[in-house]
Amino acid sequence: MITIRKVHKSFGAQTLFEDATLQINDGDRFALVGPNGAGKSTLFRMLLGQVEPDAGEIVLRRGLQKGYLPQENAPLGDGTVLEAALRSSPDADDRLAAKAKAILMGLSFKTSDFDKRVDTLSGGWAMRAALASLLVAEPDLLMLDEPTNHLDLDSLLWLQEYLKVYRGAIFLISHDRAFLNGVCSAIVSVQDQTLKVYPGDYEGFVAEREAERRRLESAWRRQQEEIAQMQEFIDRNRARASTASRAQSMIKRLDKLERIELPPDAKKISIRFPQPTRTAERVLTLKNLHKSYGPVQVYRGLDFELIRGWKMAFVGHNGAGKSTLLKLLAGVLPFESGERIVGNNVKVGYYSQHRALSLRPGKTVLQEAMDNDRINPDLLVRTVLGTFLFPGDTVFKKVEHLSGGEKSRLALVQFLLDPPNVLLMDEPTTHLDMASVDALIEALKAFEGTLCVISHDVYFLNALADHVVHVDHGKVTLYPGNYEYFERRQQQLQEEAELGAALDPDDAPAGEPVSVGNPKEERRRRAEERRLAKDRERLSSEIDKAQARVEELARQLQDPAVYQDFAKVKAIGDEMKALQESIAAKEAERAKGA
Repeated sequence: MITIRKVHKSFGAQTLFEDATLQINDGDRFALVGPNGAGKSTLFRMLLGQVEPDAGEIVLRRGLQKGYLPQENAPLGDGTVLEAALRSSPDADDRLAAKAKAILMGLSFKTSDFDKRVDTLSGGWAMRAALASLLVAEPDLLMLDEPTNHLDLDSLLWLQEYLKVYRGAIFLISHDRAFLNGVCSAIVSVQDQTLKVYPGDYEGFVAEREAERRRLESAWRRQQEEIAQMQEFIDRNRARASTASRAQSMIKRLDKLERIELPPDAKKISIRFPQPTRTAERVLTLKNLHKSYGPVQVYRGLDFELIRGWKMAFVGHNGAGKSTLLKLLAGVLPFESGERIVGNNVKVGYYSQHRALSLRPGKTVLQEAMDNDRINPDLLVRTVLGTFLFPGDTVFKKVEHLSGGEKSRLALVQFLLDPPNVLLMDEPTTHLDMASVDALIEALKAFEGTLCVISHDVYFLNALADHVVHVDHGKVTLYPGNYEYFERRQQQLQEEAELGAALDPDDAPAGEPVSVGNPKEERRRRAEERRLAKDRERLSSEIDKAQARVEELARQLQDPAVYQDFAKVKAIGDEMKALQESIAAKEAERAKGA
C-alpha cells in the first residue's frame, strides 16, 4: 500500500528522519508514537504529499484513497451536518445516507442535529462531523491525528469498537493509551531519527523498549570493561620495546572499535503544584435540587455531597447530566429549587473546555501563566509551561497566535498554578501528549484538595480516581474504586440481570441434540454439571451480597458525621478492603468453574 524507503528529512539544523523505512499494508493498524517534536506530524504530511522528503522515497499504490483527520480545523465547507458527513462520498444514495446517520449517532449527534448547519457547530462537534465524513467514505488508509481529542467517553468507546472492524488500514497518532490498546495491532516508534515497528499493543511496546534499554546498558557496561582492559594493556606496554608493537596493535583495535552509545535518559517529568488551604470535611452539598433545561428535566430532588480529599470521576452516557452536575457544583449554573451549600474555607475552581476564551489575546504565554494571585517563581512557571508543550522561547508567543489546542493547554497551566482547594475539571487531558498526561496525573495525585473530573481518557481515570460517580437519567450512584472496578461491576450487574435465576442443566434448549453414551457416565456428567451450576449460583449470590455491602459502606463514608469517629472510619475502610479481596477471590473461583 505504502512504502517509505530510506527517507531523510531536516528542518534547518534539526534532523527528524535519517534512513527511515516503513511498510504499510492492507489491514495494518499502526499507532505512531514518539516525543513531542520528534516528527510524527511531519511524517503524516509527507504521506499526504504536503511535504517532500529531502532524500529517499515514499511510494504509494496507484489509486490509493487516503482519508485524513487533522487535530483541529478540519475543512467542512457549508451545508448541514448530514451533508457534511456525506461530502466525501460523491455517489451518496439512501444506503450511504443511512450509514451516515448511524455513524453520526455513534459520535453522539442526535437526529435533530442532522439538519443543523455545520458553520453553527462548535469546534469539537465540527471535528466529529469531519470524522463521520471519513468513516462514511471508508478510504483505503485512514490517517487520524489525535481523533479522541473532541470526543466524550461514549463516543470514544463507540469509535474504538467501530475501528476494530474497519476494512481499510489505519495509521493514527493518539495520546490515549487505552484507545491505542483497543484499536492498534502494532506501534510505530519515532526513535533515533528512524521508524521502528513493535508488534502488539502500547503496554507491550513500553515493556519491549525497557528491555531494549536494559540490553543496551548491559552491552555498554561490557564494552566499557573491555575498553578499560585494552587501555590498561596499552598503558603498561607501549613504553617497552619488547611489547610496543603489541601495544600499537591494541591501539589500532581500540580506534576501530565501534562504540556503543547510550541514549539520553528519558527524564520523567515531575511537577508539584502549589497546595491549597485545607477545607471543612464536607466540601459541597447539593440538597433536594431541581434542574431543568426548558421542558427537559435533568435532576429532580438531587442530593449529593463532596467529601474532602476524594478524587472522583463522573461517568455516564452522553446527555446523562455529567457536565450539568459539575456546573451545579461549580455554582456556574442556576437551578429551579433546592440548595447548594459550600463548606468552610472552600474555594471552587471550574476548568471547562471553554476556559481558553478568557485568555487575553495581546499577552504572551508567560504573562498569562504568571498572572494570578500567587507569586510563583519564574523557573517553576517556565518548567510547568515546558511540561505542557510550551518549550523555550514559545513562552513569548502572543495568545492571539496560538492554536485552539495551545490555548487549552495554557488555560490548564494558568488554572493549576493558582489552584483552588476544590478542582472541578471537564476533559483536562485534551490536547496533551502522553508525557504531559503523566505529569498531570502525578501532580493531581499529590493535590491535597478535592477533585471531580470528567474525562474520555480511561488511562487517566484509572490512574487517578478513587471513586466513580455514575450519572444516569437523574440518578447519581457512588462506586468506590477506579473506573476499571466500576466497569467490572457494571458488567456483573448486566450479566445478572440477563441471566436471572440459573437454569437447570437438565433443561436442554429446544432443538439441541442430547448426548447419548454410557448411561453411568452420562449420569455422572449431569451430576457434575448440577454441582458446578450450584457452586456458580452460590458464588454469584455471595459476590452480589459482598458488593452490596461495599456500596452500603461507601454510602456510609459520605456521611460527614462518620469522620468524627476515627475508629469507625478505619473499621469501615478495613471491611471494604477485606470485602473487595473476597470478591476478587470468588470471581476467580467462579470463572474457573465456568
